[in-house]
Amino acid sequence: MLDQVALGEQLRAEREHRGLSVAQLAAACSVSASMLSAVERGEKAPTVVVLAKIADGLGMTLRGLLETVEPDRAVVRRHADHDRVDEPDGWQRTVISPPVPGVNFEWIEVTLPPGCEPGGYPAYAPGSHEFVHVRTGELTVDLAQASYRLSPGDTLYFPADTGHSYSNRGRRTCSYSVAAIVLRARTPRS
Repeated sequence: MLDQVALGEQLRAEREHRGLSVAQLAAACSVSASMLSAVERGEKAPTVVVLAKIADGLGMTLRGLLETVEPDRAVVRRHADHDRVDEPDGWQRTVISPPVPGVNFEWIEVTLPPGCEPGGYPAYAPGSHEFVHVRTGELTVDLAQASYRLSPGDTLYFPADTGHSYSNRGRRTCSYSVAAIVLRARTPRS
């Protein structure tokens, strides 16, 4: 996992090495001076887009900047460290993707018992995406404009900027995976 403090220290060192003030770098990269200062202090985890702008303002590539901070950026999340939630209706969800600062991606495994309808999910921001893959059982995905019944091996993609729900209307347990590219946290579930 990328160390925010180490990243901030490296950004400050790169900026000072080039003889730039925070204000000068902010102007060069179109990132606010307050954001740059917070990143340099290790108080904020910048998105990949913001980091790319900062790297560009320093005359570096994003990859070059990240490699100066942490040459091995691989993140391993062991099975024992997965975030598993057992919901009151008898269904389970497990976040298996490792948390990576600035990367808005989640990989979730879900198990729904027969007849389970967990409720709806509000929309993410425009530009968000969800991919669903059914492993066992049958899954119904309801979107604002259509309903899709998926069987084992089926995959569905939809823009996640619309409300949606998942349900198992079948007689067997359903297990599926969701891969989501999220541009912001959604509002609370309904």
